[in-house]
Amino acid sequence: MAMKPKEALIIIEPKDIYVGKNTAPVTLMMFGDYESDACAAANEVVKQVLEKYPDDVRLNFRHFPLTNIHQRALKAGEAAIAAGQEGKFWPMHNLLFQNRHNLGTITLKSYAREAGVTSKVFLDDLMNSTFGWQVRGDISYGQQKGVKEVPAFFLNDERYTEPITLAGFSKAIDAILALGNTKTKKATKKRA
Repeated sequence: MAMKPKEALIIIEPKDIYVGKNTAPVTLMMFGDYESDACAAANEVVKQVLEKYPDDVRLNFRHFPLTNIHQRALKAGEAAIAAGQEGKFWPMHNLLFQNRHNLGTITLKSYAREAGVTSKVFLDDLMNSTFGWQVRGDISYGQQKGVKEVPAFFLNDERYTEPITLAGFSKAIDAILALGNTKTKKATKKRA
């Protein structure tokens, strides 16, 4: 009897996981660390931004664990990606920030269950670092973009350096939206 070849695992990458409308004209990318208090605070601001701009902003979270000070952040990132394989990235993401001071491997499994993850191999995947390369890929991508500290933000691929407040983000987003409307008006005039 011939052995059936093992199927390649298709992984949904962090770069492909968004919250918000696909047609949103503004993409907010956050690089963060699940053990960081500053990132957890920034995540709360991001929730306000998404609430204020439901049609105009979509969020992409990228993992940038500061492993020299946060030993459990890398595994937490892997847990979020594992949850993302079942479409549960965002519930897991928020649970990880809420419980950022308690991110042991066994508690990660209980958070996954709370987020609605049903995988029977979730803990095995964590123990085997099945999604470790995806976290490392985010770190590498962040380094290429000049990220050294988190939280770090990009709006439509441009570094955001203003205050991490709803007012700060709103000002930048409104400017992008106004610029987009100006381009649309010019294109419409040319066609007329």
